[in-house]
Amino acid sequence: MIHAIDKKEITLGISACLIGEKVRFDASNKPSNFCINELSEHVTFKSFCPEVAIGLPIPRPTIRLINKDDIIRVARPDGSGDVTDALAAYGKKVAKLSENLSGFIFCAKSPSCGMERVKVYNEKGNSLKSDGVGAFAREIMAANPLLPCEENGRLNDAKIRENFVARIFAYKHWQNLVASGLSHHKLMTFHSQYKYTVMSHDLIAYKKLGQLLADNALPLEQQAQEYISGLMSALKVIATRKKHANTLSHIQGYFSKHLQAKERAELCQQISAYREGLIPLIAPLTLIKHYLLQYPKQYLANQVYLSPYPEQLRLRYGY
Repeated sequence: MIHAIDKKEITLGISACLIGEKVRFDASNKPSNFCINELSEHVTFKSFCPEVAIGLPIPRPTIRLINKDDIIRVARPDGSGDVTDALAAYGKKVAKLSENLSGFIFCAKSPSCGMERVKVYNEKGNSLKSDGVGAFAREIMAANPLLPCEENGRLNDAKIRENFVARIFAYKHWQNLVASGLSHHKLMTFHSQYKYTVMSHDLIAYKKLGQLLADNALPLEQQAQEYISGLMSALKVIATRKKHANTLSHIQGYFSKHLQAKERAELCQQISAYREGLIPLIAPLTLIKHYLLQYPKQYLANQVYLSPYPEQLRLRYGY
């Protein structure tokens, strides 16, 4: 199962300042409590500071995204010290290593590491739109669109945090599968483990992925590539209470005939209470796991949905 993946197996790229390294322009850091004190117990971080890597000193003058003749450059506020090409080149270099990473956490709003919504200025120093992407981050994401990526600021949101962690564990599971040697049987087994997970995120994708694997005319490599692309895209969709409740009801239906009337009623009540926002997701899931111990169903026991990552992260307690 996914939660059995060893910490040493999962390596995440991360902006160095987020794990306490004092590499920012003012010789400070921007530590992420979640990354340092919680996630680090379950993954290994590989830190990067692209600005230092290309030779900029600590401390150093600030740099920003500047729109110059509709071309985004990275330079000091007065336009000097352009490091656009250097950051892009370093990004391409690191991107070649991204196949060994299972995710990346970037520093928000940074002209080098910002994943999205980075401020862009004109040559006169006036702020235009906050729709830029850091020069380094752009190269990492472009090289591997499947790689789960997030920013430190967005990880303060409980749903986004849970979604990101679920994606990095799923992606590592896929990486392990590919490393072991793909086969149609392995691909089908992998999909069967993720059925309820996909259902909780995107029901349309759930149906499309099933149809994709039913097409025996496709070469295995093409089928696998289209599958993981569809899966990672589906998992980026934030699961809602309504979708989770629907998934929980499907799970209940799978083994409800084995439950006593009182047990069925209790589970229905828990799912309903969750749907209405009265209890967190962990409550009905705990009850389902309890019933699975009493009435074992291997198909359900193999579902990643029930344990997508280590329970110690407590990511399903808040929503």
